[in-house]
Amino acid sequence: MSQENIKKTATDIRPRRSWLRRIGSVVKWMFILGVMGVLIAGGAVGGFIASIVKDDPVRSEKMIQEKVGENVVTGFAYFRDGMPIGQLRTEEDRRLVAYKDIPQLVIDAVLAIEDNHFYEHHGVDISGTMRAVKQKLLNESVQTGGSTLTQQLARRVFLNLDKTDDRKVKEILLSLRLERFLSKEEILTAYLNKVPFGNGSNGYNVYGIKAAAKGIFGIDNLNKLNVAQAAYLAGLPQLPSAYSAFNGYGEFNEAAFKRALDRQHLVLRRMLEENKISSSQYQEALAFDIKKALAPHTKKAYVTFPYLMMETERQAAAILLSLENNNQETAKGGSQLEEARQQLLTGGYRVYTTIDKKVYSAMHSISDDSSNFTKESKSKGLEQTAGMLIENKTGAILGMIEGRDFNVESMNYATQMIRQPGSTMKPIAAYLPALESGLIQPASILDDAPIILKDGQKGFHIPKNANNRYQGLVTARYALNNSLNLPALKLFDEKVGIKNAWAFAKKLGITTIQDGDYSAQTGVLGGLKYGVSVEDLTNAYSSIGNKGQFNDAYMIEKIVDSKGNIIYQHKPHPERVFSEQSAYLMTDMLRTVVTDGTGSTVKSKYKHFKNIPIVGKTGSTQNYADVWFMGYTPDITLGMWVGYKEQINTLEGKTQRKQAQTLWAKVMNAVIDKKPELFKTKSFTKPEGIVKETVSAYSGKLPTSLTDKFTTDIFNAKYTPKDSDDGISRAKYITYQGVNYIPRDGTPDDFLKEKIVVSREKPIEELIKELEAAFKSMNEHEPLEYYLPEDAKSDVPTEVDPRVDDGAAPAAPGNVEVSYDTGKAVIRFAPSASSDVVGYRLYSSVNGGPFQKVSVLLAGDGTSFTTGTPASDFAVFYVTAVDVAGKETPSGSVGGDMPTPEPSPSPGDVLSPPDTGATPGDQGLPDPGLFPGGISDPGANPTQPGPDGGQVTPPADGNNPGSGGSNAAN
Repeated sequence: MSQENIKKTATDIRPRRSWLRRIGSVVKWMFILGVMGVLIAGGAVGGFIASIVKDDPVRSEKMIQEKVGENVVTGFAYFRDGMPIGQLRTEEDRRLVAYKDIPQLVIDAVLAIEDNHFYEHHGVDISGTMRAVKQKLLNESVQTGGSTLTQQLARRVFLNLDKTDDRKVKEILLSLRLERFLSKEEILTAYLNKVPFGNGSNGYNVYGIKAAAKGIFGIDNLNKLNVAQAAYLAGLPQLPSAYSAFNGYGEFNEAAFKRALDRQHLVLRRMLEENKISSSQYQEALAFDIKKALAPHTKKAYVTFPYLMMETERQAAAILLSLENNNQETAKGGSQLEEARQQLLTGGYRVYTTIDKKVYSAMHSISDDSSNFTKESKSKGLEQTAGMLIENKTGAILGMIEGRDFNVESMNYATQMIRQPGSTMKPIAAYLPALESGLIQPASILDDAPIILKDGQKGFHIPKNANNRYQGLVTARYALNNSLNLPALKLFDEKVGIKNAWAFAKKLGITTIQDGDYSAQTGVLGGLKYGVSVEDLTNAYSSIGNKGQFNDAYMIEKIVDSKGNIIYQHKPHPERVFSEQSAYLMTDMLRTVVTDGTGSTVKSKYKHFKNIPIVGKTGSTQNYADVWFMGYTPDITLGMWVGYKEQINTLEGKTQRKQAQTLWAKVMNAVIDKKPELFKTKSFTKPEGIVKETVSAYSGKLPTSLTDKFTTDIFNAKYTPKDSDDGISRAKYITYQGVNYIPRDGTPDDFLKEKIVVSREKPIEELIKELEAAFKSMNEHEPLEYYLPEDAKSDVPTEVDPRVDDGAAPAAPGNVEVSYDTGKAVIRFAPSASSDVVGYRLYSSVNGGPFQKVSVLLAGDGTSFTTGTPASDFAVFYVTAVDVAGKETPSGSVGGDMPTPEPSPSPGDVLSPPDTGATPGDQGLPDPGLFPGGISDPGANPTQPGPDGGQVTPPADGNNPGSGGSNAAN
């Protein structure tokens, strides 16, 4: 009982809680719950933020510095004198500016409208952000983005420009990080270098304040901007596309300009409110005529100079790639070259070219004038042309014609097109190496006679000349003047040799020689696997104008990077390929190509012969798919090509086939008129070691007592002839089927010739045998007579007359008749059927007088005699056939009533006309005109024997069938 009382008492005396303690407990639990709520909310927010940025990298200070400092910068190309061609291909114009070059006026204008608390916040403007949130929630009419300059920079450098909540969170966090690692100056400078300002007056999108000032107002120096202009520019970045006064073509946009003007007024009010300008400055800026201050409309460089800009880009990119590879020659793969090109376009490079603006414009004044070309063909397209002008001493490309219309064909025909060179290859791969090695001199004698080449498809191929003639023994000068194919082929294939010829051509910059070209026997006529470029061929000829020194042609003088460092400077590497003497001899031979040879069109159209000497070489390919003229002065070399895009399309008619010469002369005239100071040297300087000699026109050797034809020309003193003219002799011979033979005993003297004959490397008899053997394997060929050179009858006889006496008198000629042509008697007859006949004699009796031998005619030289007997005379004629043994059979008489005399008279009993040393129909060694110095030039016979023993004019120049579409036409 006592224990129960004790427990009860203890229970009764337990203390009661006070109301204060109860309130404290409630507060405590509310605090705990509040903290827990904040933590939970913070965790939720943190989780939300974490979910947004989980994939974003943590950007280090180094990364931020690099990315912010990384700028795409516009590059520019320049003419030779430093004047701009234009900016390199991009739709953007970006130009960097340093903080020290940004005037305070521009900074004040930008901060007033974009971030007036820039120097106070640490990347995020809380009040601005809250204001932007309020405006968005309440859908107010005027809404501001609330983004600081730092946020805008962070967004442009690291994020995309989509307006999303996720992006905004990232932007805020990045801004805080940027402010930690970058100074305010760095942030402001980066912003003003990266932000877009719309289109400039040339249509480019301008990025950065410097490009904006230039593109919109034409101002290079930001310090020259006034308040109105600075405020106008500061207002553009908010909506550059809506505020751009120019469209993508650089054309004025009135509506957008008015919007930009309203924006400018807002910027000016903000500047006034921020005390950045005074009231008077404000009023003055409002009154300023911004529209009048806008830059004038200009075309993009890729519109004005599209070919040139593309070529500059192509060559400069190749140089950058080479520099990256430490100048090692590497295969320029497509991906590597494209990377180098992108680097060029975005790296702020300045590319200085060798192109002279006056020269370039003068050249294009000819190619841009459609009246200089034939009318466009529906099937063939535009008649195209390409040209290149190179400075001889340096190899600098001063100008070019890349094509006629970039919109029709963007390929550069001057540097990228490969076409067959035709006869322009003859000096490079035949005459020059032959001159240099002493194989020929201008007066050397070459044989324009056929050669027979193996042809896998046709069995054999016999190259022809463009004039469808073989002129026999001619000088090297004459052969080049008239662009004869056979002498060039013999130099190339036999004397110089293909291997040596192509090795020589490569030293002159011909870069397209292929392995298969070493077996192309007609390569010197243009029969190459691919061909050559206009640049390469002009480059090769330029070495002749440079007196034998080769400078590889180039167009890029130097490249400067965005920091002003010269990273590439062209360094010339001249190489002597041939002597000054060979260069001078070649130049003088090319001089007469223009004055006396195939360059007649240049001769007639070039206007400056008195002041500026020119030389050159024509060229064309089979059927005239390509025509060329390569010419030079002592200072420059100009190469011209004309043709169509597709080689299957050919040039037709004299005008088109001479078009390269015509355009060459017109371009030269235009360049001389625009840039006369380019042509300082008034003559080709003759070096020491050049002498003049008179030599035999039969062999090019020293004359002897037998020599009766001479030629005088210039020589390299090192290679003047030392041997005498041992290739000629006086011989008595008979001609049969165009070939000279040793006569058989008994052959009558009146059918024999005795005069000087020439011993050639390949006797005509041997040539005939080779031709007849080749004919057996050829489906198509000309008659044998076509292939005999015109001086075949001057060949020294080496074999006996193949006709053998059959022991009987020859059959009499039949069908003898007389007619009168222009009042003179012409006696025609049918040939004797006997195979051993050597010729025919004509006898006449006038007015009843005795019969006299009037003339003789060799068998094969026709079947008619033309006399001087007038129709008024009573004349009777008869014809006799004579065989190799001297037996003679007369025909019936014609022309009167007198009977044929019985017996027939003996040749020794009749009177003969005076011996002229040549029978009718025999021209002997041709004597066509004069060489320099007034000496006769062998080999240019303008006529050939006709079927009636008279003379006929040879065929006019025509197409030159060749091998593989490659034989030169001139």
